[in-house]
Amino acid sequence: MSASHLTRTAFAIVLAGGRGSRLMQLTDWRAKPAVPFGGKFRIIDFTLSNCVNSGVRRIGVATQYKAQSLIQHLQRGWSFLDGRFDEFIDILPAQQQVSKDWYRGTADAVYQNLGLIRRNRPKYVLVLSGDHVYKMDYGRILLEHVQTQADLTVACMDVPLTEASAFGIMDVGQDNRVSSFLEKPANPPPMPNRPGRSLANMGVYVFNADFLYAQLIRDKDDANSAHDFGKNVIPHCVEHHRVFAHSFADSCVGMDGAGIPYWRDVGTIDAYWEANMELTKVTPELNLYDQVWPIWTHQEQLPPAKFVFDDDDGRRGIAVDSLVSGGTIISGASVRRSLLFSRVRVHSRAQIEDSVILSDVDIGRGAKLRRVVMDKHCRIPAGMTIGFNATADRQRFHVSANGVTLVTPEMLGQQAHHFIR
Repeated sequence: MSASHLTRTAFAIVLAGGRGSRLMQLTDWRAKPAVPFGGKFRIIDFTLSNCVNSGVRRIGVATQYKAQSLIQHLQRGWSFLDGRFDEFIDILPAQQQVSKDWYRGTADAVYQNLGLIRRNRPKYVLVLSGDHVYKMDYGRILLEHVQTQADLTVACMDVPLTEASAFGIMDVGQDNRVSSFLEKPANPPPMPNRPGRSLANMGVYVFNADFLYAQLIRDKDDANSAHDFGKNVIPHCVEHHRVFAHSFADSCVGMDGAGIPYWRDVGTIDAYWEANMELTKVTPELNLYDQVWPIWTHQEQLPPAKFVFDDDDGRRGIAVDSLVSGGTIISGASVRRSLLFSRVRVHSRAQIEDSVILSDVDIGRGAKLRRVVMDKHCRIPAGMTIGFNATADRQRFHVSANGVTLVTPEMLGQQAHHFIR
């Protein structure tokens, strides 16, 4: 049986309802999957692109927390799937259809949409997180799932032991069958053959459809359950059923020359800044220029980026080691090692270094920014300096543990909450 046949018989449900509170004020007005990334994308675009590129084109997206910008993005950027060919993305907000509760956990979010899933009569169901950045061929994990005759297959990758407590951690036998599963353990066990690493759950699951239905109904009836895949459903399945681990290295698309799979949980300001900054390198680990496995998104109709002035006194519009998106104007200013989203205006003699500037930002004359993450719709006054004095920055902005300064319109005293972010 081919992977392409399996993907046509699969349904994917993407869990996209979480806030991502570790991103601080960056998620005050949007869910984590809707956070912009990489100059023109949203985080959820990577999971959805994996689905489309893999051939899984029946998709449901479960939304909950401050979902308006996410819903708008899905409507405008992901409407190209053709229902005439049984291709679609259905937006699944919590609707209290089966109870008076909103989504109470990841498993409950899928349970409340069992009716929709069943109507599509899939043979396999992919349960995916919508808030990670990676490129993965889901056809390969589906094929391995069938070959091992698994009830459930969990995608995994090894992580440093020092970081493992943030993940679900697994032990596996020689046949890759999962023998134990611990959700975010305080003292994570190392891999037997790699003492400094642990085997971590990626939040990518393949279920036989009938098996998933039975497990979610069982979990729903358990009064002691938190109705979460990692805390409840997966440990129960490991104990009582056939659960296998799938190595992400076997399905990762576009690994770097060292053969290292690219997967990022950009769940903190530092991790978000670092992942964006990594894209400005000459050869980043994440290839956004791959025409074989493109990242799909909402394509706005914008003019090219523009760089103006080349005066002898240093008033020069330049960008070096940077990504600059459409509609942006760098007017006699310098940008170095930075990532600028759409419709950013940088005025004369301003200097931007090592920063992530989201869309619709205006940076005044002579302003200086260093190691900054700037939310949409900020207006930076002429001459303002951010990122050079952490003590002063903390009085107005959020400064991360690694010294990255987050700036939002509200921190600047500008009321921008009425804009869709």
